[in-house]
Amino acid sequence: MNERILGFIVAINKKNKQLIYNSDRMRALILRVDWLFFNLFALYLNHDVFYLMLKQEFQFDLPEHLIAYTPCEKRTDSRLLVINPDKQSINHHHFYELTDFVQPNDCLIFNNTKVIPARLFGMRESGGKVEVLIERVIGLARESANKTQKQTCLAQVRASNSPKAGVKIKIADDFWLEVTGRQDSFYVLENKSEDDLMMLIEKYGDMPLPPYIQRKAEDIDKERYQTVYAKERGAVAAPTAGLHFDEALLKKIKDKGIQHDFVTLHVGAGTFLPLRVDNINDHKMHSEWFSVSESVVELVNRTKKNGGRVIAVGTTSVRCLESASKDGTINVAQGETDIFIYPGYQFQSVDGLITNFHLSESTLMMLVSAFAGKEFIKTAYQEAIQNEYRFFSYGDSMFMENCLSKTVYKKPNLMESRT
Repeated sequence: MNERILGFIVAINKKNKQLIYNSDRMRALILRVDWLFFNLFALYLNHDVFYLMLKQEFQFDLPEHLIAYTPCEKRTDSRLLVINPDKQSINHHHFYELTDFVQPNDCLIFNNTKVIPARLFGMRESGGKVEVLIERVIGLARESANKTQKQTCLAQVRASNSPKAGVKIKIADDFWLEVTGRQDSFYVLENKSEDDLMMLIEKYGDMPLPPYIQRKAEDIDKERYQTVYAKERGAVAAPTAGLHFDEALLKKIKDKGIQHDFVTLHVGAGTFLPLRVDNINDHKMHSEWFSVSESVVELVNRTKKNGGRVIAVGTTSVRCLESASKDGTINVAQGETDIFIYPGYQFQSVDGLITNFHLSESTLMMLVSAFAGKEFIKTAYQEAIQNEYRFFSYGDSMFMENCLSKTVYKKPNLMESRT
């Protein structure tokens, strides 16, 4: 009976949230009152309390001139904001000083995904310009597969009107992609050419710069919107924390005796999608392919045993390591991950993080807030803004240690099963 009553309240609550409020402040207030009532009733029924966290809590104002539209002349010349949540300290440095903050018993975990030139331009069969942003290629390469096997991709498609199934798009006046359907927010496109789709993308595609870099991709982006250690093709966005490393810094790290290894997570275009819900517990995280090898597991375990820190280079490396970890143990893993990390999450493997500055109200802003504390991250961001740090993909970076918060936010199974 209690479950039925609680389920009824959840249904009423969900219906209420579908109302449209003109004021963000009023919407937030209504949601808080709504969830207060829900939690009081949950306590009465001896249910776990459901903690409400709103995306507005991760909002900050950024002057437009602080968005980095181009990279630094030299990778390691970017600035480095070093923050310590326990000491509440914030210090200003440059990235070439990184080795001053990493010790020989620490290890660095990089993401070796390689950005593909995923932005394609073409025309409908019936006329009209079309822009295609590949999310991922599905199916074996043509040279290793049966020629009759379908090779498809998931993509965002920008056109004068939404293309329907059966619509054909000619790319670069060379090959055809046919719309066969939809999968979540992406179109499913079938390669009608006998040539390998990845090869065609490499031949005709432009580098997929983020939407906030409002310019066309240039030749310099082929080099600089790619890490120097990129290896595994498949990302449509760069693991940007790694863009600050050059060969000289990697050698300096090695010479100091700091070990490193590589995970792979193919960053998808979903990393730039805004949250479309106010309550972050209602957000459906995008899925990305990842891989954590046995050598990474061994290095992480050895580092922990020796009292060192596991330092993730970028939030994508964090998501890899944490996706492969459970109850304080990391395991070899490969597959899809939709892990969503926000304040209250208890980190299993990662002790330190090198990361860029992230978009307001983004899931990555929530991840770093979980790592170093929400209020402290807000303070650090304001410090960066006041000191004219450059933001986002081509911007400056941060180095932080994990805030060992004991506060746990639980999400009841009842809420997990909601649709």
